[in-house]
Amino acid sequence: MIPVVLSGGSGTRLWPLSRIECPKQFLPLNSAQSMLQETVYRLGSLPSVSIICNEAHRFLVAEQMRQLGQRCSIFLEPVGRNTAPAIALSALDAVAKGQGDEPLLVLSSDHVITEHVVFLQAVAQAESLAKDGFLVTFGTVPTQPETGYGYIRRGSSQGPAFTVAEFVEKPNLATAQAYLATGEYYWNSGIFMFTANRYLEELSRFRPDILQACQQAMAITTPDLDFIRIDKAAFEACPDESIDYAVMEKTDKAVVIPLDAGWSDVGSWSALWEIKPKDEAGNVLQGDVIAENTRNSMVMANERLVTTLGVDDLIIVDTKDALMVAHKDHVQEVKKLVATLKSQGRHEHLQHREVYRPWGKYDSIDAGERYQVKRITVKPNAKLSLQKHHHRAEHWVVVKGTARVTCGDKTFLVTENQSTYIPLGEVHCLENPGKVDLELIEVQSGSYLGEDDIIRLQDNYGRE
Repeated sequence: MIPVVLSGGSGTRLWPLSRIECPKQFLPLNSAQSMLQETVYRLGSLPSVSIICNEAHRFLVAEQMRQLGQRCSIFLEPVGRNTAPAIALSALDAVAKGQGDEPLLVLSSDHVITEHVVFLQAVAQAESLAKDGFLVTFGTVPTQPETGYGYIRRGSSQGPAFTVAEFVEKPNLATAQAYLATGEYYWNSGIFMFTANRYLEELSRFRPDILQACQQAMAITTPDLDFIRIDKAAFEACPDESIDYAVMEKTDKAVVIPLDAGWSDVGSWSALWEIKPKDEAGNVLQGDVIAENTRNSMVMANERLVTTLGVDDLIIVDTKDALMVAHKDHVQEVKKLVATLKSQGRHEHLQHREVYRPWGKYDSIDAGERYQVKRITVKPNAKLSLQKHHHRAEHWVVVKGTARVTCGDKTFLVTENQSTYIPLGEVHCLENPGKVDLELIEVQSGSYLGEDDIIRLQDNYGRE
């Protein structure tokens, strides 16, 4: 069995925690692990995992898999083209490796499944069906009339599964209640299993244009560190289509396995509130929170004390650079806030104040006219690019560890409580030669302080 994890979502409905450059699958929303890590971890020991992700998220994926000690193939999508093409990339890769008859278990990277044993039992049932040529989908047993999910209506029995009678779109409340009453409908979980060969056969029948574009994209692949780059022009020409529309709704070999394993797609703040442990007043409190006369609310404090008094049914999320207060009945509209931020040219929809890089991270702790202050953390043996700036100079003060600094034609060490100065326009580089994290304070000064004022001359991570 080859797990294929789709990790291309943006998660805008979980703003301000989820951002474009660090969406919800990379966040520890349900445990100490990120949702991507939970997805891989619940499968147990595996020789390798295939992950499809946005190019901008490649270093987050690689680092989180490194933390798990999990080998993986990371395919980089130059543009998003939905699930049918993404799965085709992994299927074509499996066939090229002589694994065309191996079942692919297709998973989303941002779902919660609380009953791991039940889930793995369903996966084992699906594996035998996939080897018999069926295209298996997993239908979540509904617990309430949910209007935010698509549904699958079951047909006749097929061993541990049922034939798929039809896929239906997200219903209104009355229709969802009627679905629940029949006992014949399941939530569409977006989890699938089939062999690589069978998927490509059905894709060739129903959407040969998608298959051809993906074949062309995979004809020219370029290894890049932990990543596999596909042909950009060919993939950009690929139609944008989901696996449901492209294959599953058309094939006569689709079956559904009922899944009652505590599944949630965590598609909103209210959905996260529902699956979290609550206190006696129905509150989910995280961080430094004091809640008085507060009921059925979620309060997440990440940096400072947050207090509430006399409120009900609120979602309050505090981050380093943004605070959101919303009624639970309106959390599906959070994406409107994100759209407003984007239209106003604000950065808060795009990234957090703390930004992760392949060498570590930085936190923009202060900024003003012609200056900016960052706290920079560099991992052991990591190195920033050899670079220069046209509009700013920099002061570095080491507060932990030892830095190896290149400034012009000189290379030297800077230890704790020491500092150095990088003049405007000077070629420079920073690296951590030690075995503990290097932490330093960087003070930038100049006429322009944007991240695009970086001229990279040499880079260990393949960035332009």
